[in-house]
Amino acid sequence: MRATAFTRLFGLRYPIMQTPMGSVSPPELVAAVSNAGGMGMLAVAGLPPDMIRAQIRRTRELTIKPFGANLLLPLLQPGEAEVCIEERVPLLSLYWGDPAPHVETAHRAGVKVMLQVGSPEEAKAARDTGVDLITAQGVEAGGHVRGTITTLVLVPLVVDAVRPLPVLAAGGIADGRGLAAALVLGAAGAALGTRFLASVECGADAAYKRRIIGATAADTFHGTLFDFGWPEAPHRVLRNSVVDEWERAGRPPTGQRPHEGEAIGEMHFGGFSMPVPCYAAFPAGTGFRGDVEKTALYAGQSCGLVNDLLPAADIVAQVAQQADGILRDLNPAG
Repeated sequence: MRATAFTRLFGLRYPIMQTPMGSVSPPELVAAVSNAGGMGMLAVAGLPPDMIRAQIRRTRELTIKPFGANLLLPLLQPGEAEVCIEERVPLLSLYWGDPAPHVETAHRAGVKVMLQVGSPEEAKAARDTGVDLITAQGVEAGGHVRGTITTLVLVPLVVDAVRPLPVLAAGGIADGRGLAAALVLGAAGAALGTRFLASVECGADAAYKRRIIGATAADTFHGTLFDFGWPEAPHRVLRNSVVDEWERAGRPPTGQRPHEGEAIGEMHFGGFSMPVPCYAAFPAGTGFRGDVEKTALYAGQSCGLVNDLLPAADIVAQVAQQADGILRDLNPAG
């Protein structure tokens, strides 16, 4: 594929990023994507700094290629950003807030900074702080979704708003057709999450992966239901028994929902364990033990395009090859 501003910035072969997915993006997935020519991303929000450091160092044992680490600004704890910068991750990815307090410190350490946004206004504000990269996330995306605009409309709006800053497209992209479309819209690459949920290396529970593969776009739910740990933050998940029972109850508010406060399992990490209540924002990833079906099964509408479980390297290769073929057909003389 032709180089883009994103691939040149990090020396990548392909303009493909694996989105950071909380507790299901282990170093093995991140390294596999990076080794295949894309950019893998650790999701380290909420982890103690020593665990973040361990995740970064484990990833470096598995790849010498660039990768990133993602933090959630509303939930940021002391030491989280600092350890990412101390470890000099090639890319510090931030979401849902103002990146300004971290940009200068990161740049002094040679770390690039990215902010994921949901509107052109947010993109402009991020540009003015000096970030190196923007991800424009459409409302079709899985996980937490800040904006309300579809990817097809949002990406060109953001590209126009922050040009020449490179922009990645996210939301609703699971194959080479989506990557090609993103590039035609002016993006410098695409960020895929739901497709990588159904990868061999992903830390999601096997039952979660099967649900992704069997789901259609109509099987997703967008709202603020899974709010324990991150209140009033819209997100997209697969419909499950928790969503169905809440709707049958008349969609009662937080504090009055069926089974509220009941534990559906436990999360084990770093020698510690904690109960996971119903409506928790935590997905069924590495370390979860309990009723997977009742967890927040984050997924974008692109789940309808995901039909198999593959190694992450095969996903990268397939997406890149399909996009390259489409773009060559559009411009045979190019």
